Amino acid sequence: MASLINPSSDIAAQIVPPIKLAHFVLRTSRFEELVNWYKLVMHATASYENPGLAFLTYDGEHHRIAVVSIPALGEQSSASAGLHHVAFTYGSLADLLENHARLKALGIEPAWAINHGPTTSLYYKDPDGNHLEFQVENFDTVEEATQFFFTDAFNINPIGVEFDPDALRERLLAGENEEELKRRPPSGPVGVEGVKI
Repeated sequence: MASLINPSSDIAAQIVPPIKLAHFVLRTSRFEELVNWYKLVMHATASYENPGLAFLTYDGEHHRIAVVSIPALGEQSSASAGLHHVAFTYGSLADLLENHARLKALGIEPAWAINHGPTTSLYYKDPDGNHLEFQVENFDTVEEATQFFFTDAFNINPIGVEFDPDALRERLLAGENEEELKRRPPSGPVGVEGVKI
């Protein structure tokens, strides 16, 4: 195994970062079920699809999610190292909560609803148990969100405060200010073991 380069070295300083995250690819033995789930939940369409491969998109990119059919895969283990989740940002709290209401009416509910501070987030599990975070930014700028990481509130609770999406939507529909609703409530200490999904 090659040794890692010191991130502060001259060579590391010359590495060019990517310009965007393009897509992710899922292996599954539940091909049709998984493709249909992503089409429904992400409001995605197929740019290309055959019985063993699907390229799905929900915006102007040719594909954001690819699904590959591989027969007889085992179930995922939560006791294995690997990717925890992929996050998607919505344009407003109203969009996030309306999407939640639409999915709930179809029998798809989040596994976890939490205000992290920088984001208000709903976590879903696809049919294979892959985790998706649907979030809305709680601050107007990246700088403001980053500053939250250095507050006492984040230091004692870096995970966040759980919330009821139905109750939050009712408050929003009743006319409460979206910026106020996105503000993370105070809480006591919570550690990484507080991560549920």
